[in-house]
Amino acid sequence: MNQQDSTGHQAEHAAPRKGGRWIWRAAIAAVLVAWLLVGSLGGPTVGKLSEVQENDNANFLPKQAESTLVSNQAAKFVDSKALPYFVLIERDSGITPEDLAKTNAFLGEVPKLDLGNGKTIGEYLAAPVKTVIPSEDKKALLVTVELNGDQADEVVKEGETVLFAVADKMRAEIKESLTPTGLQVYVTGPGGVFADFVVAFGGIDGILLGVALAVVFVILLIVYRSPVLPIAVLLTAVFGLALAALVVYPLAKADVIELNGQSQGILFILVVGAATDYSLLLVSRYKEELHDFENKYDAMKVAWRASIEPIAASAATVILGLLCLLLSELGSTKGLGPVGAIGIAGALISAMTFLPALLLAFGRRIFWPSIPRVDHVHARDQVGGRKLWGRVSGMVGRSPRKVWAVSALALLICGAFLPTFKASGISQEELFLDKVESVTGQEELAKHFDAGAGTPVQILTPESQAAKVVETATKVDGVANASASVAPGVPPKVVEGKVLVQATLKVAADSPEATKVVEHLRTELDTVSPDILVGGNTAINLDVLDSSKRDLRVIIPTILGVIFVVLMLLLRSIAAALLLVICNVLSFGATVGVSALFFNHVFDFPGADPSIPLYAFVFLVALGIDYSIFLMTRVREESIEQGTRPGILIGLAVTGGVITSAGVVLAATFSALAVLPILFLVQIAFMVAFGVLLDTTVVRSLLVPALSHDIGPKIWWPSKLSKAEQPDHA
Repeated sequence: MNQQDSTGHQAEHAAPRKGGRWIWRAAIAAVLVAWLLVGSLGGPTVGKLSEVQENDNANFLPKQAESTLVSNQAAKFVDSKALPYFVLIERDSGITPEDLAKTNAFLGEVPKLDLGNGKTIGEYLAAPVKTVIPSEDKKALLVTVELNGDQADEVVKEGETVLFAVADKMRAEIKESLTPTGLQVYVTGPGGVFADFVVAFGGIDGILLGVALAVVFVILLIVYRSPVLPIAVLLTAVFGLALAALVVYPLAKADVIELNGQSQGILFILVVGAATDYSLLLVSRYKEELHDFENKYDAMKVAWRASIEPIAASAATVILGLLCLLLSELGSTKGLGPVGAIGIAGALISAMTFLPALLLAFGRRIFWPSIPRVDHVHARDQVGGRKLWGRVSGMVGRSPRKVWAVSALALLICGAFLPTFKASGISQEELFLDKVESVTGQEELAKHFDAGAGTPVQILTPESQAAKVVETATKVDGVANASASVAPGVPPKVVEGKVLVQATLKVAADSPEATKVVEHLRTELDTVSPDILVGGNTAINLDVLDSSKRDLRVIIPTILGVIFVVLMLLLRSIAAALLLVICNVLSFGATVGVSALFFNHVFDFPGADPSIPLYAFVFLVALGIDYSIFLMTRVREESIEQGTRPGILIGLAVTGGVITSAGVVLAATFSALAVLPILFLVQIAFMVAFGVLLDTTVVRSLLVPALSHDIGPKIWWPSKLSKAEQPDHA
């Protein structure tokens, strides 16, 4: 070990010639200037991503979906696409004539309310404000205000859209005009719900990114015990996000890719988490090489060459896994694929260009106060030693079969609860974890009116079948009433030989119960005529659920196949690739099982969005496999010189600390999603955080190395390494 380190590299190198130094310095300066330019352009673009979001479920369904066909045809029956707000007015003791008079006076003022852009609400309405509808119990009044949906995304001021501004203005006027009289008033309905979503996602640019970076900074301070190095890693993540935003923004603006609030939040987390993980691996290897090389440039060359393969393979696995989402029928899921892939690419480029340049610019001083010196001390010498990962490695070496058997059994027990995971969909109101006005209003609305009032099921039928459709629909359990007329005594409107029948449900239109009613309704109407189509908001939810189930069947096997091929090419082994895929699938099953226990019995969540299992699978398997990649690439490197079983123990001891740190960082980063009061994001945050920790502490630390050690050299089958004569001791 006096002349060479264990990887065969010269331990001491003379300093590069003066001309060589200037080339290095010029290259470093050029890279840093280029990234400063990216940051200056991409930073503001990150804040503008919310301007190109699309959050309408109907636009995310495939064109051939039944509800999409109805939506396209229904537009011919009205002059514009209406987005209704429900104004619910109630008094527990009963509505009085004075209440009715005040309500009518208020309604007369609604179209005149100024939105702050020189225009009034009336200029954005699809129809005049509808007549007040009293409830049967005489305790509530319902008013529908229909916004022109085609103008809902128009910006009013300071990034506020018409959708939000109308709800905000009506709520402010209500507080001033009606609430002081003792009435309880709510602005709810689809318009009110979407407006509250705007508020929920309003801080996604600043709050989410700020929390994620703060959490990562604290963890890096603990890991590095250095005040400077964490800043370098965070800058790497920020510049990676800036680069991704420069690509995502114009593509989303041109409608080449779909971007919504969820995918934007996930983009932030993916870039910060991935860039930090890649940085941890590179910095760890660079610091390791600084113990052997006097010259920082030589140390970086060796570290970069050793890190690029596992980091690039890791990024490729995640990118290809995300791009498999393009096979989805849902636009929201399909949109996340390229958005996330672009984010991972940005993180990879930043970690492998900006970070090395910054590390070289500061030199060894960046590790202050623990500055590495040339002492030829290696982490590989820790196997069987007193340090944590030396002890873990020693335990795996002594009892590999016992270790993997216990680990696998624990994962199987956790996975046994997977069937109890509920992902059949939830209502829009249940997506909010905080009590918002639209949610409270919907709950109160259901007390006085049919829960589906204002959001009817739309049935497109040939004119000759209209009467039969109305008769059949009203007999379906869960349907309150059905009519082809827009008002009593008014004949139905006929367009191209079609009539639009509207049916009101007894249950909330966006609830799981409502989707079952629509499913039953479609079955019954199919017996009348195959030309009858059922659409509307509830049908959209049903079609989303069906598409989500189809996506699970198609995309999950595709992702597994892609990951298997990447691993096989990286490790030059079919056996090792198969082992890693099986272990990570087992880890995913255990994560979903534990999540089901927590969601059902600890957090008491009402259920989950049907796309949750697919999202969780993509993140947990594509991201979770990273840690096994980081481990096994180092194991293979060591196995070539030390032998397979010693190489496994050395690889585990050397990478244990950095991979665990990377897992903790990624888990903490995804946990930042929980700051947004949206059930979908909180559930994703829990599942990914728990799953990543499970991967780093059990799968990568115990199950994979113990199984590999027990199998021995055959783990590299069919490569030559599986047949080579190797020492069997560390």
